[in-house]
Amino acid sequence: MALSDIGRAEVLRAVGEFDRIGRGAFLRRYGFQASRAYLLEVEGRYYDSKAVVGAAHGYLPGQVPLTAAEFSGGRDHAVKLLGALGFQVVSQETVADTASPDELIGRVARLRVAHTETGPRLYQPITLLWAVGRALRGEPRGVSWDETSGAVGGLLEEFGLRGERARADYPVLALYHAGLWTLSGHEGPVPPAHGDDVPRRWFAAQRPVGGLAQPLYDLMRTSGQARVEVIQTLTERFFEDLDEVPLLRAVGLYDESVADDRHASAHTAGAFSSGAPSSGDLVTAAARYERLCTLVERREESRRGRRRESVSRDPIRSSSARRAVLLRSAGQCENPACGGQPDDVTDSGDPLLEVDHVVEIAGEGRDHPSQMIALCPNCHAVKTRGRSRHEVRATLLEVARELHERAYAPRGRKAGDRVGG
Repeated sequence: MALSDIGRAEVLRAVGEFDRIGRGAFLRRYGFQASRAYLLEVEGRYYDSKAVVGAAHGYLPGQVPLTAAEFSGGRDHAVKLLGALGFQVVSQETVADTASPDELIGRVARLRVAHTETGPRLYQPITLLWAVGRALRGEPRGVSWDETSGAVGGLLEEFGLRGERARADYPVLALYHAGLWTLSGHEGPVPPAHGDDVPRRWFAAQRPVGGLAQPLYDLMRTSGQARVEVIQTLTERFFEDLDEVPLLRAVGLYDESVADDRHASAHTAGAFSSGAPSSGDLVTAAARYERLCTLVERREESRRGRRRESVSRDPIRSSSARRAVLLRSAGQCENPACGGQPDDVTDSGDPLLEVDHVVEIAGEGRDHPSQMIALCPNCHAVKTRGRSRHEVRATLLEVARELHERAYAPRGRKAGDRVGG
């Protein structure tokens, strides 16, 4: 028996078998426990590294699979073999593959960063926001080191307001070890995110392809709610005394669509999936509505005291508020006097609804669901240009407040207990 006889072809055949029969069946077939230390990454998916190596040995001519007792899965054995074959092996604690959306956002909130006298370093938040902007636009998750270094380095040079150097190696390594980033196409272990020469030399020699961990990329691509939570988590913690808007504009996140959901594939849909709730899902709908309203209010509070233009024209806040109203409406015009909503839908299958401010922002209105309403095109025209528009607006303002209050009732609040309205 020699681990060195195993090649890439055998490993990939074992990975293919893993995919075909599933993790549980694969581990049972070969008699391995779930990995407690290292995982093999192949195209954004994770595999129990020791079990794969044991199974791969059985694909050698005239050989049988190795049992767990016959070899070590540690750094100097199975992990070393996989690295020498050009595979990515990561520590179990850094992998976010099975993490829930809340766990992923929690990892962002718990980033460990260095501090200066004026506040936390901006290396990691700037790098993450750049990657979230790419996900929003549907750009490829994996990016060459040259492109990553150039783009992130340029952002750090322009927006690194606490003495950050224009070097992407520090934040990329830190995010990798936090389980939020993946690196592929390199040999051997990934170095820690400290020191000066080691990170620089490692990236110069390995030039890996990297990007957000697949689950986080999928979440940032599909869920507007999660996307805004990450943006606000980063800006509230790291930019408290700074203006984050120029950076958000530069990475494409200061946009009215930032809280919009994108259609998800079956493996990415989940706690943040879009669509109208079923009749049996009212608690979830209410929870999502409350969470979106909380995001609106957090953003409003964080921007308080800024000049009026930046407060009133904040697309992140307005996008979150609009998404909450659409969720609340369940696809129906919220005007009680609606004469008939069009049966047609948009190209993406969504109802023909427009979210409108009942009290215009210019007239001291708020980007808040309690002062916004979902209207079909006919009712929107009456509210905007109709002869009865003044009476209609007064009615709709009361309706918006009542609908906002009622949306919290399934979570145990009494209708009429105002929240943020």
